[in-house]
Amino acid sequence: MILYVNGDSHTAAAEATNPHGFASDDSRYFYMGEAPHPDNLAVSWGRVLSDNLKTTFHCHAQAGASNDRIIRTSQEFLTKCNNEKSNCLMVIQWSTWERQEWQINGKYYQVGASGTDSVPEHYQTQYKEFIAGIDWHTATQHEHDKIWAFHKELDRHSIPHIFFNGNNHFDRIKNKKDWGNSYIGPYEADKTYDSILKSAGYQTVAPGNWHYGPGAHRHWAKFMLQYIIANQFI
Repeated sequence: MILYVNGDSHTAAAEATNPHGFASDDSRYFYMGEAPHPDNLAVSWGRVLSDNLKTTFHCHAQAGASNDRIIRTSQEFLTKCNNEKSNCLMVIQWSTWERQEWQINGKYYQVGASGTDSVPEHYQTQYKEFIAGIDWHTATQHEHDKIWAFHKELDRHSIPHIFFNGNNHFDRIKNKKDWGNSYIGPYEADKTYDSILKSAGYQTVAPGNWHYGPGAHRHWAKFMLQYIIANQFI
């Protein structure tokens, strides 16, 4: 069995054991670029869950990732492992609704509302206009529709999958969908990764930070394992 996980910094376990978001933040791993730092990935909820399930593990998460990237790289993975699709469980954590992926000169850039994302100099004005023009209602609806389409695509190919929200949720969406057991509380504010960990008493690695340490990752891995068993994904 293959456990495939994707998401943003929550799934990449950014800052879990060291202050790095990307592998390349550490000079020892400059060649790994924006992949998760190996020490952080080793304690990530995905790695722990894979060890518990005794599966092959693939993680395509990246700190700062948009849902555009998450869907694109997940589809690329499925194309490459075409013969093993039926033996794959996909667990995907969704990023914040405003983030986008821009392709510039053949390179992908992840942009969001932080104002700190790196884009080429001649795209700085466009980036500022993007931030100023964010409409959260429109962005939320767009992401909901896009994720629903991806869910239906996976269903058509009979690929078992579990979605969950990182920080944002779809509580204000009017055209709610029936996701079956493939999405953990899509419309509930208290069912996000962040809310569940906070309710369990975990704190982020530093005040004002979004990221959690190894204990919280172990808790989420246990939560996911219980969900997988209860819903007969294995």
